[in-house]
Amino acid sequence: MKKTDDIMVVGTTTIRPGERVTVDLPVADLYTSTSLNMPIKIIRGRLPGPVLFVSAAIHGDELNGVEIIRRLLKRKTLRSIRGTLIAIPVVNVHGFLDQSRYLPDRRDLNRSFPGSAKGSIAARLANLFLREIVAKADVGLDLHTGALHRSNLPQIRANLDDTGTLELANAFGAPVVINSNTRDGSLRACAAKRGMPILIYEAGEALRFDETCIRTGLRGILNVMRYMHMLPAVKSSSRIKPVIARSTRWIRASTSGIVTDKAKLGSTISKGQVLAMISDPLGDDETRVIAPSDGIIIGRSNLPLAHEGDALFNLGTFRNMPKASSAVESLDPAPTV
Repeated sequence: MKKTDDIMVVGTTTIRPGERVTVDLPVADLYTSTSLNMPIKIIRGRLPGPVLFVSAAIHGDELNGVEIIRRLLKRKTLRSIRGTLIAIPVVNVHGFLDQSRYLPDRRDLNRSFPGSAKGSIAARLANLFLREIVAKADVGLDLHTGALHRSNLPQIRANLDDTGTLELANAFGAPVVINSNTRDGSLRACAAKRGMPILIYEAGEALRFDETCIRTGLRGILNVMRYMHMLPAVKSSSRIKPVIARSTRWIRASTSGIVTDKAKLGSTISKGQVLAMISDPLGDDETRVIAPSDGIIIGRSNLPLAHEGDALFNLGTFRNMPKASSAVESLDPAPTV
């Protein structure tokens, strides 16, 4: 565990126990020489404890996590924190400004770790984040959404072979937990080499706010902080009991066309069930999209158009389907207006 009873330095800013400080970490300027900063909020308790970082918008168009962190920082319970919370709502500032997943050089920041202080703009940003944030933390929570026109059911992805990471994943309380291998160049892979557990929270769609996904993510972060004894425990009778997906697979379009009658995100599916129809614009030829197995739709394309081979549905399979269905149904729905 990192020491939290002494001085912490991020960039050129010193943060002492009991302080709540905003840090503007300089990143590459715009073409116009306008300065850009990565905004960071650091909250340190008076009492020692773990150091947790929560990050969002590593992909600049993934916005749910930005709102989750904004709401997290407004919670009064943080006044009772032990240890340190480092909140980074927008990591990829350039992509966020451009409403783009990527950096200006079209590189994916989450494939650029550990980066280099003298490399590309992506490599430099990755290196900065690793040096100034990851190196100072014990645990990380990285918030993501699906890609543009693609939604994910709220889920945690992590290395479940590590006992400590598995316990954190269960504590978060997302309905679905997926054992996910790390990818070269990702933040999670880089942190794993340092022995740091990181949870990836995936929920919703790029460039869209989803109230259910935001509420689930906020509740999950608070659950993890309580599990780590950073916040006082509370009595709760409504915590979601997550289920671990045995496997996941994408169901792809067997032909090109217009996609209609699509199964909804979170639906419980039976083997052989028709998930969608693909037809030509004249409606002469129709092809059924069939579920290859029982499961739950944990991700789906939102576009009504598909080329042959396009991913349409991400189907998760579970050993205990009734339990999995119950976990998904327990999600807190967005309020109706």
